[in-house]
Amino acid sequence: MQRLDLKQLLSQKLSPQQIQFIKLLQVPTAELEARIKEEMEMNPALEEGDAADEPAQDSNEDSGEADDEFDNSEDDFGEEELRRDDDDVNLEDYINDDEIAGYKMQGDGPGEEEDREMPIASTGSLVDALMDQLGFLNLNEKQLAIGEQLIGSIDQDGYIRRELEAISNDLAFSQNIDASVEEIEDVLRRIQAFDPPGIAARDLQECLLLQLERREPDEITEVAEQIIHDTFDEFTKKHYSRIQQKLELEDYELKAAIDLILKLNPKPGGTGSATRVQYVIPDFIITNEEGQLQLSLNARNAPDLRISRSYADMFDAYDKSAKTDKKLKETVTFVKQKLDAAKWFIDAIKQRQNTLLRTMEAIMRRQYDYFLEGDESKLKPMILKDIAEDIGMDISTVSRVANSKSVQTEFGIIPLKFFFSEGIATDAGEDASSREVKAILKDIIDKENKRKPLSDDKIEKMLNEKGYNIARRTVAKYREQLNIPVARLRKEL
Repeated sequence: MQRLDLKQLLSQKLSPQQIQFIKLLQVPTAELEARIKEEMEMNPALEEGDAADEPAQDSNEDSGEADDEFDNSEDDFGEEELRRDDDDVNLEDYINDDEIAGYKMQGDGPGEEEDREMPIASTGSLVDALMDQLGFLNLNEKQLAIGEQLIGSIDQDGYIRRELEAISNDLAFSQNIDASVEEIEDVLRRIQAFDPPGIAARDLQECLLLQLERREPDEITEVAEQIIHDTFDEFTKKHYSRIQQKLELEDYELKAAIDLILKLNPKPGGTGSATRVQYVIPDFIITNEEGQLQLSLNARNAPDLRISRSYADMFDAYDKSAKTDKKLKETVTFVKQKLDAAKWFIDAIKQRQNTLLRTMEAIMRRQYDYFLEGDESKLKPMILKDIAEDIGMDISTVSRVANSKSVQTEFGIIPLKFFFSEGIATDAGEDASSREVKAILKDIIDKENKRKPLSDDKIEKMLNEKGYNIARRTVAKYREQLNIPVARLRKEL
């Protein structure tokens, strides 16, 4: 007798507008202009509005509407707004005055030219970037040590060419950590999800597959993955006819998939240079107005966006017609699809702005004393979950903001991830930021007698006397993170 088991599964599928928002949220200000231009090139129903030709709108009303409509995270999009009957074209949905007026990014007002900032060059190694991303993972002490060992094993091309068993031996001998190959592989998989795509692969085949897995799934991407996974040897020898025969591909499928593969990066580590230069444009600006902090969003790279009037006129003509022309109806259906996409994009831009502001406002409230003076000892312990709870959003949303945005202050441009750190218990029963402890540790070493530099044990005791409950190994870890050598190497004659 056969037994039938019934299982109930709950799954959530992201809507197109949710996906649009998630992608835009990760884009920094420096890249937003290019992203908007790309969207406008693909969608003629979306156009840049001229503020001089549009009716003036009350900024407070705009802000309130945005707050009401986009009060929560990406889960807030209404499915009813996304599902519309293709045969039922509602003219009013597209020629409403508010929609034609378009959407003006907050902070784009006239008379703000003096606030414009030129990009500044910053440098950082690939290892630094990977270590920063490692810090955002919820790892225990052992996993963190494994991750640091793996990142340290990445070569100039971005590969890990050492066997995992050899890395296990390195951990055992150098750090007295007993890590199995399975434990190392688990951490490796997490690192392989870091940027740049393809990093920490063990060979070219895995590198290409990692990059293909990052792409949105479609027919050609699936064919490309199949080629690399099942016929990699034939691919390297350019035996394309064998690939086509083995995988039973059409000519256009083979050509498109090969073109896609050839565009992937075989060396995700870059050219091998230890330093890369990138240009940073701050996403937020915080100013100190007589002891009161003022936050603004640097949105000058985003032009005013609106629904095209000419497309609305097409709907107007259709609405006045007899509606019996089949070709006209097909044309209007196409136009409607473009209008939907334009409306989704404008809505995603609105929610992006609202989410950025709410996240930064929450960070500023928690780190208010720091932003007033720039004193790292004033930094408070703060994790992603704290901000997520403050603004009622998901941790993943806050992570996307923190991982790719920066803020301009009176004492420099600072990445948001700088403000997130674990807490250390004090004798007073409060938590101190690890950055605060690092600042004090650095001050102690700066003031030490260089003829008799302090050992980590002595620094530990000095911090304990100041009320910070910290272990010697933590002192050593923080000292290394500050790039301060051990005592014997700091000794001067």
